[in-house]
Amino acid sequence: MTQMSVVIPAKNEAAALMTLLPRVREALPEAEVIVVDDGSTDGTPDICAQFGVRCLTSPYSMGNGAAIKRGTRAANGELIVFMDGDGQHDPFDVHRLTARLHEGYDMVVGARDWESQAGVGRGVANTLYNWLASRMTGHEVADLTSGFRVVRASRFREFLHLLPNGFSYPTTSTMAFFRSAYGVAYEPIKAGQRVGKSHIKPLKDGIRFLLIIFKIATLYSPLKLFAPVSAMFFLLGCINYAWTFWSVGRLTNGSSLMWSAAVVVFLIGLVSEQITSLTYRRDD
Repeated sequence: MTQMSVVIPAKNEAAALMTLLPRVREALPEAEVIVVDDGSTDGTPDICAQFGVRCLTSPYSMGNGAAIKRGTRAANGELIVFMDGDGQHDPFDVHRLTARLHEGYDMVVGARDWESQAGVGRGVANTLYNWLASRMTGHEVADLTSGFRVVRASRFREFLHLLPNGFSYPTTSTMAFFRSAYGVAYEPIKAGQRVGKSHIKPLKDGIRFLLIIFKIATLYSPLKLFAPVSAMFFLLGCINYAWTFWSVGRLTNGSSLMWSAAVVVFLIGLVSEQITSLTYRRDD
């Protein structure tokens, strides 16, 4: 039987862990369970000890992505289950995810429906991310930001150096798997209400979510982002030239600047594409 590890990042989630950990033990009795305590101040290590769960403690908060990286390095299983520590994910859904994994996929993600989104704003943002990622990759992306997923450990560890320390590790890992031609599947799930207060800050994380949009493109194929922008500058330059030639009979600096910008943006995209290719190169 394939050994499985469950990695749960947690920051001040003791109340949720009291309910979650027994359910994980019940649903996955043979699995290695690792809680990564991201600088909690609510007695999370004591809760883990109570249920006989391994706890990796950080002296201060390093971020959700950092906790995922620590847990991945410590996990011994050939398969790794990632799930949030706030009680939203049902451990019994893991069996459905792993069943899809055994169909030949390298990562299976629990895809939330609209009712499972944490508010209308988050739901709209996630819909936008899913649409953009689907256009970039050419594959349907049902839930780009879901933190509930099962992966083949050897595959996931290839991209640890790419993962940020913050909240966008699901985005980064998903795009990295697509970029490397590893199979990704989505399994519908129902996510419950989180226990306790969310760590999401609307203003700060709103800006972060906007940056994710650009990160989606640069992680997969930068030229797909830069080429349309370059074409837009070129087209604006042509329109401006047509207008100025018709009105004053000459070429203006504005058109020249737009055409120059088109060339510069395209070249930046071309160089970024080469850098991205080097990033995913394997040196086994």
